[in-house]
Amino acid sequence: MTDETILRGARIVLADEVIDGSVRVVDGRIDRIDEGPSSLGEDLAGDYLLPGLVELHTDQVESHFQPRPQRFWDPIPAVVSHDAQMAASGVTTVFDALRIGSGPGENRLASRAATLVGALVQAADSGILRADHYVHLRCEVATPDVVDVFDAIGEHDRVRMVSLMDHTPGQRQYADIEAFRTYMVGKHNMSAAQFDAHVAELHELSAAYADAHRKEMAKRARERGLRVAAHDDATQAHVDESSALGVHISEFPTTVEAAHAARRAGQLIVMGAPNIVRGGSHSGNVAAVDLLEAGVLDILSSDYVPASPLQAVFRLFGEGRVTLPEASALVSANPARAAGLDDRGVIARGARADLVRVAPYDTGAGAPVPIVRGVWREGIRVA
Repeated sequence: MTDETILRGARIVLADEVIDGSVRVVDGRIDRIDEGPSSLGEDLAGDYLLPGLVELHTDQVESHFQPRPQRFWDPIPAVVSHDAQMAASGVTTVFDALRIGSGPGENRLASRAATLVGALVQAADSGILRADHYVHLRCEVATPDVVDVFDAIGEHDRVRMVSLMDHTPGQRQYADIEAFRTYMVGKHNMSAAQFDAHVAELHELSAAYADAHRKEMAKRARERGLRVAAHDDATQAHVDESSALGVHISEFPTTVEAAHAARRAGQLIVMGAPNIVRGGSHSGNVAAVDLLEAGVLDILSSDYVPASPLQAVFRLFGEGRVTLPEASALVSANPARAAGLDDRGVIARGARADLVRVAPYDTGAGAPVPIVRGVWREGIRVA
């Protein structure tokens, strides 16, 4: 039996233009795109119809699993709650970024990565989730246990991506030690003496493990056919190193120099959508809009704010920096390509019918707020 859905009266965001018309979905795939009015199907009343968002780096499932310091929620309900939040933000494919590698002070969240991966896999395989979920392992290379944890959980079929992270202060994301001090004192209420001791311990761990584990994690990821991302590259030397390790994706380069080097190395460049919405980096690093204007930005991820990609799309479009199809590609077509998912990320005949209906709401102050009014995954309405 054929399953058919028709969505009409929409402003349809295609790869290179926006048209007024309708989309016909048959058995989870886009069968037709017609320009002009129609009397068939659900009337979207002039709202935008965009491709479902493809999210490569969101930490938010960890927040649902550990909603308070040292307090953990049941893993399956945590995953379900996180999934609902992502779907309500227009996301139809999610790479849940889970940290592995336990640093000073026993990072209990990282030590429970196996539990959270197991819950994600179980929930996804059971069909109870709204979005399509995969696992992105954020590998903190300057920790003693990161390789062992990867070996324990990296064989899951839904593990599709790893990023090579080193948050040792004094380089990469925290080149400015004072920015790191502000973060740690604010988050963990450290005294000056505690902060200094913490930094010294991090430096010792980095010297002992970072280089060897970065190479070992890249090797294991390549052997298992996973996408490999560099994280917070800041210099030409960082990019040279990541390129030699087989990196496909440059996540959050911290300087214009690193972004240009990543582009020359053929890497796709990811920045955080909150950086666009807030107008800059919370760590004092390069602004995402500067990389966009320099032509070295491919993908936006939600990072720590699930609603931020759609906000960034309509902010960039509203400010006239890019067309709406170009902005949409940053959160749909381009991340799908980076992840090797060639069946989604666009509204085109034969593509998966992953769709999001958006109504811009004018607050009277700045860019319109995108209101998600409907989400379809493979033609089935999920939000």
